[in-house]
This record gives sequence, C-alpha cells and structure tokens, in this order.
Amino acid sequence: VTKEVLQTKGGLTTWKEVECTLLEYNDLNITWNLGSDVLTPAAKSEIDAKLLPVLSEGVSVEIASHTDSRGTKANNRDLSERRAQAVTNYLISKGVNSSRIVSSGYGESQLLNRCSDGVSCTEREHRNNRRTQFRVIQ
Repeated sequence: VTKEVLQTKGGLTTWKEVECTLLEYNDLNITWNLGSDVLTPAAKSEIDAKLLPVLSEGVSVEIASHTDSRGTKANNRDLSERRAQAVTNYLISKGVNSSRIVSSGYGESQLLNRCSDGVSCTEREHRNNRRTQFRVIQ
C-alpha cells in the first residue's frame, strides 16, 4: 500500500509506503482510569513509542477513544471525545501539525465484550473497553 505525500507546498509529489496493518485500528496501551481523561506518564511513553514514529512518516491518523458502559451514553461519548482530544493535544505539544490528526470519541458504542448496560462485569472486563486506538487515514 502506498500513500501520496506532498513534500513541500507547491513542490513535487513523492510516494511513501505505509504498512497495511497501520490502516486497521492499532491499540495504544493506555489504561484510562474510570471517568478520567488525563494522560499518565506511562500513556505518554506509549504514544512516544508507538504513534510518533508513525507520524514521522508524514501520514495522517485517526485517534479513536472508547469507554466502558458505565455512565450514560451521552457522558461516555463526551468522555471518549475528551480522551481522544487529550492524545491529540499531547501530539500537538510534540510538534505534530493538528491538520494531520482526527480525534474521534465513540463512547460505549463499540464494546469489545458483553459488558453493556445492565450486565454484571469485572473491573478487568470494563477496563478492556476503555481504550484508545489509532489508524492511518491518508
């Protein structure tokens, strides 16, 4: 899979290769605390190790954040948007142009397991749904 990247404004267009696996959602190993949108030092290290090298290739990415099912759907959508924005803000602070990042909050709409409203689940099962992912979009 290749991607067309404009190297300089008004300049020549060149081709860059992008790994196919990066076009699918890739997990960032960020453990979000219940109800929190604060990036921990460990989360920042994960972003530095996994996401910054991808962005150094000149591609654009989508940051997709999710919540567990606890709380209202509206609050979870808002929380997931704040989590995605926290990652975006961190990337911008590292020098990434904001035009290369799309942040999406999916709330509890894409649960990985059976832990929907009214289902009794362990904390570990709920934590699996509180995740942030990325994928190359261009």
